[in-house]
Amino acid sequence: MNRAFNRKKDKSWMHTPDALAKHYIAYNAKFLGNTEVEAPKGTEVVKDAVRKLKFQRHIKKSEGQKIPKVELQISIYGVKILDPKTKDVQHNCQLHRISFCADDKTDKRIFTFICKDSESNKHLCYVFDSEKCAEEITLTIGQAFDLAYKKFLESGGKDVETRKQIGSLQKRIQELETENSELKKQLQDLEEQLMIAHVPPAGSISMKPQSTDIFDMVPFSPVTPLVPTLASNGCPPPPPTTLPPDIRKDLFGAEPFDPFTCGAADFPPDIQSKLDEMQRQRWRGSKWD
Repeated sequence: MNRAFNRKKDKSWMHTPDALAKHYIAYNAKFLGNTEVEAPKGTEVVKDAVRKLKFQRHIKKSEGQKIPKVELQISIYGVKILDPKTKDVQHNCQLHRISFCADDKTDKRIFTFICKDSESNKHLCYVFDSEKCAEEITLTIGQAFDLAYKKFLESGGKDVETRKQIGSLQKRIQELETENSELKKQLQDLEEQLMIAHVPPAGSISMKPQSTDIFDMVPFSPVTPLVPTLASNGCPPPPPTTLPPDIRKDLFGAEPFDPFTCGAADFPPDIQSKLDEMQRQRWRGSKWD
């Protein structure tokens, strides 16, 4: 790492060791963004990155976009970049991956550091704008490096592996939290869709299915007209067969029999004589009545 803070080495650090080893130091700043650089360190490298990000920010500002504010949490484990309101971690730069840190001598508000990305292994330069604390933030990161190096010597190098494991776990936790938030949003969208599907449109008439008896037949009522229902296969029932009005048949399909309207040649003589006698008696009875 570039010793951009060696000018302070003969003086005492501004924070207690426990503040950086057991806790963290927080600062607020404006985040201009990050960009890929070709080298892990160098003053000219960060100058080019600062010019590039300043130009991009100038374009966004002309479009009405403001520079986002972030919170920096500095400790011996790294530099975290968070949303100041929600405290969501936007970037987690582990200390052993930071290779360069410096403040801009021409613009006292600007400070930067270069960090190697854990996924792409590319070197990214992070640029910040702080009106009053640019130099102090740079020195705080330098103090965190100094304490981390002393702890490394005391632990014989084991502490570096521990920090790597902690960093990997923190990254995994952040991924799971992001995934959990996405799943919650999808679940909420599904619940809203189900609620919309179950609400009938305004003015619609809800049709209730007709009740049936134990034989799965619709009860007959002489008052209400019969309404044809769909068959089990979804097809409408065939139209009823209509017979001519002059053809009347009984239950067994035969024409009704009336012995008084039949001709004499239709029966044997003995039966015909009895029928004639019955017809005469019937005529006499109707006459006296």
